[in-house]
Amino acid sequence: MSGVITPLSLPAEASAESSIVHLEKATELVKVQSPAGQLPAKQGWCSFTRWLHYSAFDYYRKIFTIIFTANLIAFIVITVKNDGHPSAPAVGNATAANLMIALLFRQEHVVNLCYKLACLCPRSAPLWLRARLAKVFHYGGAHSGAGASAATWHILYTAVLTRDYIRSSSNWALAMLVTSYFLVALFVFILVVAHPTLRRRYHDSFEAVHRFSGWLALATFWMHTIFAALHTRSIESNQHSIGHILIHTPSFWMLCVSTSCLLLSWGYLRLRPVIPEVLSNHATRLHFNYRRMGPIHGIKVSTRPLMEWHSFATIPHSEEEGKGFSLIVSNAGDWTRNCITSPPAKLWIRGVPLLGLLHSAHLFKKVVVVATGSGVGPCMSLFAANAAPCRIFWSTPSPLVTYGAEIIEAVKRVDPEAWIWDTRTDGRPDMVAVTYKLFVEAQAEAVFIISNPKLTKQVVYGMESRGIPAYGAIWDS
Repeated sequence: MSGVITPLSLPAEASAESSIVHLEKATELVKVQSPAGQLPAKQGWCSFTRWLHYSAFDYYRKIFTIIFTANLIAFIVITVKNDGHPSAPAVGNATAANLMIALLFRQEHVVNLCYKLACLCPRSAPLWLRARLAKVFHYGGAHSGAGASAATWHILYTAVLTRDYIRSSSNWALAMLVTSYFLVALFVFILVVAHPTLRRRYHDSFEAVHRFSGWLALATFWMHTIFAALHTRSIESNQHSIGHILIHTPSFWMLCVSTSCLLLSWGYLRLRPVIPEVLSNHATRLHFNYRRMGPIHGIKVSTRPLMEWHSFATIPHSEEEGKGFSLIVSNAGDWTRNCITSPPAKLWIRGVPLLGLLHSAHLFKKVVVVATGSGVGPCMSLFAANAAPCRIFWSTPSPLVTYGAEIIEAVKRVDPEAWIWDTRTDGRPDMVAVTYKLFVEAQAEAVFIISNPKLTKQVVYGMESRGIPAYGAIWDS
């Protein structure tokens, strides 16, 4: 299929007029019942203790700390146990193991498995357990923790190699030493550019640098492992082949798993046709017809697959629409702006569809869904999944003009009393107060928010500091 779908080639005028009426009623409801000033006091002794509990030590950092601390303990034990002279193979295996874990938590199949295992918990289980399992989307802490640990282990490994080379030098030992120091430089560089401040400021550059540096580090690690096998054969007068020595080396198999993670993801790289549907000069909807899509999945798309990727939640097509899915792109930068002004005919797609934050809604009996702007796109996938009964609060400028009647009707089908706040006419709402009011009225168990980083943190903190399970996307992983 080809061509462009125009915005209101939807049901006729009556549908649009009905949406306008719904929108006006929703706006009037919010105006009349705005709950400013009705929030209960926050929990905790003071703002500092709340900051420590809900911000400084969120689940992402807790997972990072657990993994890094476990590695640090092992690091100390190995060093002390060997009287300050740990063996190079043992330390090298620890480096390879952490590198493997870091890459596993970036592999789509592993991430999807984590979500599915967490959501196996029945809704009859205690809320405190389900609320913690819903934090599975902080899996990036495992990636970062293992990555930082790999760098730490490799610094020790390089020190051990240097010691051994001074005692007994050889050509292969020199090759090992050179590649090892090069890996230290790469690991340090990757950690520095991955700092959240640099990531936010130079995101596109970070993404390309992180990818190419990671590939170079993995290739260098392979070279180093082969040099180590050649070194072992030379110093031990080993008659076995290099292949025999490698398959009896733990780090070889860990590198095989690490490399498979990359190949498996990039092996799904495909150029797919796109059917754009112009919603407004601020948003467009891109349709794909190459496969059926399960609900609450996301995909990565790109026009330059080696340089940058953009993640979007998908909206499965209905049975009437047939096979396929769509995603909503709103103006949030150069790439999205180009998609709106010059809709692409084809886009690169990599990896398998990835389960996202909203999949955790399966753990709760009822949820409040908060969205701003195009954040309603990911929510549409949740609505299609019927994962849990929802109350909806959507704040956006000119919702009917920007996103069209079809999107508004889809929201209203899920929650006929959905609050749709037009910020163009009514200003910005008190997001925390409105969310809390909806939570209490709906007798919900959790809040999910899809918004920008600032508002997401504000609402999540506002709910969690009052004892309400709340979940929003993170930008540190």
